Amino acid sequence: MVALGFSNTMALQRVFITGIGAISPNGLGREEFWSNTRQGKSGVRKISRFDCSGQPVQIAGEVVGFDPLAYLSAKDLEGTGLATPYAIAAAGEALEDARLDWKSMDLDALRGVSVYVGSGGGNQEFTERQYSLYYSGQQKKCSVYVIPSSTLGTLASEISMQYGFRGLSHMFSNGCTSSTDAIGYAFRAIKHGEAEFVVCGGVDAPIAPLTLRGFQLLRIMSTGSNDAPGRASKPFSANRDGFVLAEGAWFFVMESEESAIRRGVPVYGEIMGYGATCEAFHRVRLEEVGIEPARAMQLAMREGGLVPADIDYLHYHGTATHLNDRVETTAVKLAFGEHANRMPGSSVKSMIGHPQGACGAASLATTLLAMRDGFAPPTINLDEAAADCGLDYLPNVGRPLAIKKAMVNTIAFGSKNAAIAIGTADSV
Repeated sequence: MVALGFSNTMALQRVFITGIGAISPNGLGREEFWSNTRQGKSGVRKISRFDCSGQPVQIAGEVVGFDPLAYLSAKDLEGTGLATPYAIAAAGEALEDARLDWKSMDLDALRGVSVYVGSGGGNQEFTERQYSLYYSGQQKKCSVYVIPSSTLGTLASEISMQYGFRGLSHMFSNGCTSSTDAIGYAFRAIKHGEAEFVVCGGVDAPIAPLTLRGFQLLRIMSTGSNDAPGRASKPFSANRDGFVLAEGAWFFVMESEESAIRRGVPVYGEIMGYGATCEAFHRVRLEEVGIEPARAMQLAMREGGLVPADIDYLHYHGTATHLNDRVETTAVKLAFGEHANRMPGSSVKSMIGHPQGACGAASLATTLLAMRDGFAPPTINLDEAAADCGLDYLPNVGRPLAIKKAMVNTIAFGSKNAAIAIGTADSV
């Protein structure tokens, strides 16, 4: 019989986050990402990877200065896209931050580490390159890995293989709620004793010509700030005109309270509850009433034993599209009642753009670091809030804020909604 390699007790476990890693348009590494975020520095810039001249959208939240060869060999990189080294890098930083020495683990211990990854499209830019080669008559140049690298599940496998983890290796692809759902399921796995550690997060690398064109056709992208990229993403603003496509990876080490205490490691915070719903309404449009996003937030609070007045800070989905910002504001008012008018919140998308399925992980990293430092970051480019967006979005300047409990909210195509409630480790 094979030993499981982790404790599988019946008692419900508290779930702590002990490591964070980030590869972001506004910073490589957790601390650079956070420093620039709290200062309100934008990572949105002119697209450099392909020619966008003459196109309605010429900007994106590109990761710059990242060396994929520091994480994969040149040969390995020929068979995959940028999402793979982004994920490996962010996961590696989270492991180091959590002091989880995977190299010294025996086989049984490695079997107790699972990998849960959320991604909207995975290695989309790699797949587009393969299509381009094929349809331009250069079939012989197509990668032998065109199929596995175009399959989302291989992203989780790449992390598992890189670090030798033998637990579950699962992918979640639910559009913009992908990484929120991955984190929620990782939380449940540890809570119910199915894993001792989960390396969990989100990654996307969608900055490619066809993907950019597809979003343009939906008429939901910002087109008015090509000459001022840093001003393009304007969540909740009266003059918002759409989201900015972005990329990146944000990962965490999650473990049981029992494990964190035994290892004696610092804790960023605790996952307290997870809620997810579906409106069953439309492929891309939100239902105007906001009931199901509100219910997702209420479910997360209920699992964590929380009431609206407990929440000190809300990280908004905040895409800067007219419909999303309006409906999300409505949903927050429904979920929190009068407390919504007193509760500050912000959207990191104002600084990095929208990294698709990785956005929930980016939001969680932002919120945990805000909690650590007692400082809520701003929503930049918010000079005048829209009439239908009347809450405290921390416009342009962050503020000191003691955050004991917080909420991360996400909304996705296909009527999906997901939210996570978190707290400091000593908040219950």
